Amino acid sequence: MSEASEPFPPTLSRAQEEVIAYFCDGVRVLGLPKSIGEIYGILFISQEPLSLDDLVDKLDMSKGSASQGLKFLRNLGAIHRQEVERKSFYSPELNLKSLVGGFIKEEIRPHLKSGEEKLTQIKTQMEKEKEEANADFYEERFEKMKRWTKQAKVVLPLLQHVLNS
Repeated sequence: MSEASEPFPPTLSRAQEEVIAYFCDGVRVLGLPKSIGEIYGILFISQEPLSLDDLVDKLDMSKGSASQGLKFLRNLGAIHRQEVERKSFYSPELNLKSLVGGFIKEEIRPHLKSGEEKLTQIKTQMEKEKEEANADFYEERFEKMKRWTKQAKVVLPLLQHVLNS
């Protein structure tokens, strides 16, 4: 199911298809691969935990894609793994706070940290180009990026606090 136009496998009910599509839309907004939404969606709507092989069969997805998706979701804390007779089964995290918190921790915070490093590089380069006619414009834009980074650092903890309520 790598393309949006591809139909869901015939083993899924219409309700399951709709739930999976809901999560696919959600991950698309976040810029994540559709397969992440498919995996989380099928785990969310399944009554029992599913194995890697179950996901491959139900979603008509390659084993490699399913494995990568499971690893990504586990790193976010979006799914749980349990071992049964030396076989791994997966179930969804259902707590919104944990889902958003995991995404902030694993995806957004590292981006902010690398953004700060990039801001330092930008500032150094701007210092070298001070004599250029557009130096004031660059300085103005640099200050805006700095403010945005600072505001994001304030907003993220507030968002996590709101989700804790």
